[in-house]
Amino acid sequence: MTAMANTRYGAPDVLVSTEVEKPVPKDDKVQETNRHELRYDVVVVGGGSAGLSAALVLGRSRRRTLVLDSGEPRNAPSSGVHGFFSRDGIPPEELLEVGREQLEPYPSVEVCSTRVTGTSGDNGDFEVTLENRTVVRARKLLLATGVVDELPEKPGFTELWGRGVYHCPYCHGWEVRDRPLAVLNSGEGAAERAAFIRNWSRDLVLLTDGPTNLNEEGRRTLRALDIPVREERISHLEGGAAGGLRRIHFEDGSPLEREGLFYVPPQRQGSGLAKMLGCEIVAMGQAPAGVKSDPATRETTVAGVYVAGDGGNAVQSALLAAASGAKAAFFMNHALVADEVAAAVGAAT
Repeated sequence: MTAMANTRYGAPDVLVSTEVEKPVPKDDKVQETNRHELRYDVVVVGGGSAGLSAALVLGRSRRRTLVLDSGEPRNAPSSGVHGFFSRDGIPPEELLEVGREQLEPYPSVEVCSTRVTGTSGDNGDFEVTLENRTVVRARKLLLATGVVDELPEKPGFTELWGRGVYHCPYCHGWEVRDRPLAVLNSGEGAAERAAFIRNWSRDLVLLTDGPTNLNEEGRRTLRALDIPVREERISHLEGGAAGGLRRIHFEDGSPLEREGLFYVPPQRQGSGLAKMLGCEIVAMGQAPAGVKSDPATRETTVAGVYVAGDGGNAVQSALLAAASGAKAAFFMNHALVADEVAAAVGAAT
């Protein structure tokens, strides 16, 4: 494969920023003030499906909660979020708008548009530094910062990401069903991936972007399913008038007309916060660097720090991210209650 480039389209919900600092917008509740006044039960870093879902549960649990969001969701290029119960096909920005609106009845929840520049502390007393140097404190932290997709440095990939080049067939397969499709994969699982995408269209070509290490079993599978393989290097992708994919061009000058390309790019963590806090990072599904957590509670290997969403999920989707956010919120509230009971008992003895 080729060199990769980080694309804004894969940007996380909140970044550990190295940019020139900018003031927090005036309409946000968090302003520069005395650090000891800014105490929360939970600070949620990331305002996507996972973070907003967690904030909803925490608000209903009467927990003082701060959601920090930079406004750059990973699925922003997509025309719709699919497979999301009761919201199938909703534009990504509209889904998040609804999520924020549904937090308004809960006065203990605040949402702030800002970037996070650092975090430290221990269970019960974490500090989170915002881009304007404001420091907020929290008893628990939820990392919902997602992942970054690293796309090939070939013309057309970034421009067509989410519009003709797709990561997930559950999210976009129905919209391109029975159309000419391609799968880009050169790894050992290439035949398996192509066979999987074939469920949405029989007009399918496997692209390897160079010599492949397909074993004989994989080649047998592809022959049995009548899936041709093209090993030529890809030069660029060409979009059509409607904004989707029209052609895949190869370095030898030959084109291949396709209306959809499925490709799972390498990924990295959406922010450096988990590493900064000392959370264990492990290979997880397609992500080589997922944040390890207790599957029962979503608590990471650092006490008091929880993870939700794509940054800690082996299987990624907006719906699963939202579910993991809700689950993390349940157990953060349980942990807060346990801390409060222990403190009360200790004070009474």
